[in-house]
Amino acid sequence: MTNLTDPHSESAVDSRLLAELERRLNDRLPDLLLEVRDRLAQDWPDYAAFLESELSSIEEGAGGFLHGLLMAATWPSSQPAENQEAMQLLFEQIGHLQWQAGHDLTRLLTAYQLGARVAWRHVSEVVRTVDLPSDVIAVLAERLFDFVSHLSQASTTGYLQAQGADSRAREHHREDLADLLLSERATVAAVRAAADRARWRLPDQAAVVLVGGAEPSARDLISRLDSTALPVRQGTLVGAIVADPLGPRREQLRTALAGVGCVVGISVPIDTLARSVELTQLALRMSAEGVLQGAPVFVDDHLDTIIVHRDDRLLSFLRAQVLAPLDELSPGARERLIETLVSWLRHHGDRLAVAADLHVHPQTVSYRLGRLRDLFGERLDSPRERSRLLLALAWG
Repeated sequence: MTNLTDPHSESAVDSRLLAELERRLNDRLPDLLLEVRDRLAQDWPDYAAFLESELSSIEEGAGGFLHGLLMAATWPSSQPAENQEAMQLLFEQIGHLQWQAGHDLTRLLTAYQLGARVAWRHVSEVVRTVDLPSDVIAVLAERLFDFVSHLSQASTTGYLQAQGADSRAREHHREDLADLLLSERATVAAVRAAADRARWRLPDQAAVVLVGGAEPSARDLISRLDSTALPVRQGTLVGAIVADPLGPRREQLRTALAGVGCVVGISVPIDTLARSVELTQLALRMSAEGVLQGAPVFVDDHLDTIIVHRDDRLLSFLRAQVLAPLDELSPGARERLIETLVSWLRHHGDRLAVAADLHVHPQTVSYRLGRLRDLFGERLDSPRERSRLLLALAWG
């Protein structure tokens, strides 16, 4: 690379010429910055407004930048490290501010490129007035755009650092909020404060979604849901909290969770969410046992089955009691009569409907119902006994 002041270089430039070049460039600075401002105003008015409000400070910094540009081209290997460090930190901070302001990084980098193009046009016009050799001009152009590239990288680093830190903090706040919502000890004020920290709008209704041990983790589950879902990781509880799970949202959940062995709890007011967890856990166990079918399972579709199966021992006792008249039959005969009895109860005694349900001839149904009459007697005519039979059998 050409050294602009190396006396042994064929393109060595007199230090007085460099000083004159720097003076002329500084004279052009106000016009340069105003042009950059006007160009920014077309697509990035907030950047233009910032440049306008900080014009004097930016002009001073730009003068330092031009001096640094000339020095970097003159002594590229001896630029003071502290200057580089200070510039790196400054533009990293600009990247931080971009993230905090909610701006897209591309806007900032494009603005840098625009500024660099305007700056080089002004620099090249001034350079031609001091009669610099063409290879020296090439060095200046290379150093200018290399410098802007480094500044862009610094801002990108700062932007990504702020994004990562903010994302980690938000995830932590979201987990804290989920823990609080499921704690039953949280006050309304504490929940609202936690929701504000997590930037989560408190819904009127919410539901707990739980996955089994063989299913994806809470993070995998969350990836199927939208950004409003809160991750749940409390010991054996793994899943998410979803807001407003009724109406159109229900079908969105069904689509997003298709094929996942998870359970979507009942929709409840946000302040009673913790009390719905036990029911959701019960449904998850029944799903794993094959009692509840679906992927996903919606608890509110199966409340009757869950009520019946809530205590397996009591259900077993009830079944043993109401089916005692069949105890002396062979296993095959017993199974056929139970199947017929269940269908008869479900179809309110309609023999043709029972025959269609079981894919047998109506005469076969009549024969089996006759056997049931012989075994159960008048109990089949008692509303209370039929209710007990239905409770014991229909959700099998």
